[in-house]
Amino acid sequence: MIAFDRGGRSLNLLRLIRVTATLIGVGLLAGMSCGGSTEASPPGVAGLDEQFDYDTLVIEADDGKAHHFKVYLATSRDQQRQGLMFVRSLPDDVGMLFIYNESAVHSMWMKNTYLPLDIVFATDDGTIATVIRDTTPLSLESLSSGVPVRYVLELKAGTTRRLNIGKKSRLIWRGSDD
Repeated sequence: MIAFDRGGRSLNLLRLIRVTATLIGVGLLAGMSCGGSTEASPPGVAGLDEQFDYDTLVIEADDGKAHHFKVYLATSRDQQRQGLMFVRSLPDDVGMLFIYNESAVHSMWMKNTYLPLDIVFATDDGTIATVIRDTTPLSLESLSSGVPVRYVLELKAGTTRRLNIGKKSRLIWRGSDD
């Protein structure tokens, strides 16, 4: 299980209570939607449900609000190369989380990606380091994190602006270390 804890620094009590309540809420929501299972239901994007595992991710936005997303997990090199290529529509609460084994400066491009996206780059502890908004579909321009990150989250364009997701935000994901 990965628990983002701001790099070992203690969270203040209010933040700890908020994060705990959010994680409990994620567990309850997952249990209700899956007949008691803690696994999220499939996000339902044609062609991706069969090729990617999926999970629930929470983003604690700059204003402290928690936003829940169903995310496809891109863990293998082939999955990371494919990403959201050829996807023609994406629900507002669905994204793709790229999970790298080590932190490094990561770059993305929009080759064969037909949707504009917001790209969120996050460090080992879930802190958002860089947000690139409203990318250009089908572009070969390299979109870099600029700093070492371990996670890259792709969301429907406009999501980060609408939900106040920026550099004060963080990802909360109960994933596996495998």
